[in-house]
Amino acid sequence: EVVVDFERLNEHAAAFQGYDVGFCCLGTTRAKAGAAGFIRVDRDYVAQAAELARAGGCKHFILQSSRGANEHSGFLYLRVKGEVENLVQAVGFDRCTVLRPALLLCARQESRPAEWIAQQFFGLVACVFPTAYSVPVETVARAMVACVLKPGRGKVEVLENKAIHELGKA
Repeated sequence: EVVVDFERLNEHAAAFQGYDVGFCCLGTTRAKAGAAGFIRVDRDYVAQAAELARAGGCKHFILQSSRGANEHSGFLYLRVKGEVENLVQAVGFDRCTVLRPALLLCARQESRPAEWIAQQFFGLVACVFPTAYSVPVETVARAMVACVLKPGRGKVEVLENKAIHELGKA
């Protein structure tokens, strides 16, 4: 484990050297960091980490993004996720896998009342439509590992929520 200062990420280039595969789940919330901080973390830090990983020899980069990511979205969250997907893909990895999960079902240490309500609701909906609106974080993690172990479908592969569920069961 290496701790890096994301404000001085270039000073930590050595931490990104010598790995064939890179996993990125970095993110924050607008409520926690403000709009500018959210953009800095979810787009700028991720793109810079991807560049350092590629320069360090990384061949396959796996990025956790979000369902609905679109660089042209009117919603900041979805727009930033779409922008970072494009930036990471442009780095030029031999293989890039983007996972676009729906609502992540997980236990959090911090209080997020609206997210908690959504998780309760979509957790119940998942009993009827298990792959439609949510996904447990453990399933996303298993899918990220599984995509490394199976052959890819091209240079860039985008996995939507249903595919994440399927791969996460493998």
